[in-house]
Amino acid sequence: MFIQTEATPNPATLKFLPGQAVMETGTADFPSAEAATASPLAARIFKVDGVANVFLGHDFATVTKNDATEWDDIKPAILGAVMEHFQSGDPVMAGEAQASSGHADFEGENAHIVGQIKELLDTRVRPAVAQDGGDITFYGFDDGIVYLHMQGACAGCPSSTLTLKMGIENLLRHYIPEVAEVRPVAV
Repeated sequence: MFIQTEATPNPATLKFLPGQAVMETGTADFPSAEAATASPLAARIFKVDGVANVFLGHDFATVTKNDATEWDDIKPAILGAVMEHFQSGDPVMAGEAQASSGHADFEGENAHIVGQIKELLDTRVRPAVAQDGGDITFYGFDDGIVYLHMQGACAGCPSSTLTLKMGIENLLRHYIPEVAEVRPVAV
């Protein structure tokens, strides 16, 4: 098995590509080792000292390191953990654990606007940020403000504010006049 790695716009995050599907559908974000109990793959990666976050996408695992750790020190161990997992035959997600579609549910008078927002995110934004090892999902909409949750390489990325304001906000405002602003949320 040959696992490729790719740099992301976030210097604290690397994208690991095992050459096969990681998540059949949806994504999964693990901000801590405790949260990773739902995923044997994420739990294995968290056993490596210095790992701060694991995000699983369709064909990749994105790993974020803590500030005190250098990639040269932990990259070989993470590659080993990913390889060991896929050779073991263990599932990526344990038992009843489910991948997330990512978007928060929304009901109310602005449901048609939220539907348009989610459609644009799914067709224009999420495929692009997945290339960089991350995901951006709908969190809420209130009084013209769209709240988005950033995951994987997007969380904590130095260029994330520029992506939100110059990219996503401009896109949503162009197609949906009711959108006035886009803001990130931490969940």
